[in-house]
Amino acid sequence: MSRVAATAVRGTRDVLPPESSSWQWAEGIARRLCAQYHFQEIRTPIFEGLEVFQRGIGETTDIVEKEMYVFQDRSERWLALRPEGTAGVVRAFLEHGLPAGPLPVKFFYLGPMFRYERPQAGRYRQFEQFGVEAFGSESPALDVEIISLGTAFLEALGISGWQVQLNTIGCPVCRPRYRQRLLELLRPRADQLCASCQSRLERNPLRVLDCKEESCRRVTADVPAPEEYLCSECAAHWQAVQEGLRAVGILYQVTPRLVRGLDYYTRTVFELIAPGLGSQDAVLAGGRYDGLVEEMGGPAVPGIGFAAGMDRLLLSLEQGGQGRAAEPELDVFVARAGDVPETAALQVVQELRKQGWRVDQDYLGRSLKAQLKAADRAGAQLTLVLGEAEWAQGQVVVRTMATGEQETVNRAVLTQAVTTRLQRTA
Repeated sequence: MSRVAATAVRGTRDVLPPESSSWQWAEGIARRLCAQYHFQEIRTPIFEGLEVFQRGIGETTDIVEKEMYVFQDRSERWLALRPEGTAGVVRAFLEHGLPAGPLPVKFFYLGPMFRYERPQAGRYRQFEQFGVEAFGSESPALDVEIISLGTAFLEALGISGWQVQLNTIGCPVCRPRYRQRLLELLRPRADQLCASCQSRLERNPLRVLDCKEESCRRVTADVPAPEEYLCSECAAHWQAVQEGLRAVGILYQVTPRLVRGLDYYTRTVFELIAPGLGSQDAVLAGGRYDGLVEEMGGPAVPGIGFAAGMDRLLLSLEQGGQGRAAEPELDVFVARAGDVPETAALQVVQELRKQGWRVDQDYLGRSLKAQLKAADRAGAQLTLVLGEAEWAQGQVVVRTMATGEQETVNRAVLTQAVTTRLQRTA
């Protein structure tokens, strides 16, 4: 039998303690904010039928063309690991008949996504996303709410120096005129574009604006902004979004080249960028997709959302030296000495855990000195020493690890004594 691989697959990684506690902290902030904004959690499968992403994301995107993990199951149906969250959420929205119910519907999700791209700092082939989706309203106020939730998330994480980049890319009424103008300008310069942009120029010329290749940026430096070609409805929506952001005190920068990399976007698109991540500095991004539900076989229901790369957010915190203050990992460690039975420690541990405290004990039969070292390594605030003489008299030694102070308390009031001391240090 061959040996099991000793390393994780390239582009994936293990998240071990204490880093995992940072993930729990960040995810907890996301859940709390979503509750405040009245977004409810949705959990979709990590794989879908391939057509969900082909139809939802658009076949001219890099994701569909190059980055998806695609496979056949035993029924020879083509499936794909989800590369992003929106298409699967729209599929669930339709499958369960939600367009016929009360609108708007507001979802959030947390979970892994998968893309085959070159691994780099903060970018993995399996990566975690926090995303929100809202269906059923064209109101510019909903655009402002979505952006507001994104900025509140970065602020709650403690990320500083972030910036909102904002643009509009119009709708199916006005975009064809802008698309035609781009083709007129870019066709004569097609040989100066990178290979990817040359291949998709005729299918989706807006994507050329989003290209990060320096040659493509030079070619498109003088093209007009989408804002100049908006229909009256899109122009009114664009102005209302900006007015709403100013009304709630959110600063933004209009960025005419911002079109986002997915074909389903309409009208408002935005990115929140953070310092310290180089050219790939977007940590949260999204926009409107008013035609996506209809494109995937449903009624004409507008939608808007964003997704945040949790790996990159936590990397931004780490590089900025803005990580959260370390919290105690353990409230109480229970140590035994002498011939105190193991069941005595089990009883104490169980009682304290029922009170909600984080408690552990020694399972290796170590000396008292070694147990105290283990309690210190675990970050315990208190260590309870069940000494042979004290236990026989119905007493327990309570040691405060930060100061080394000790006190003997009666077993009958141990839970109350522990609770008092832990609340005092909280």
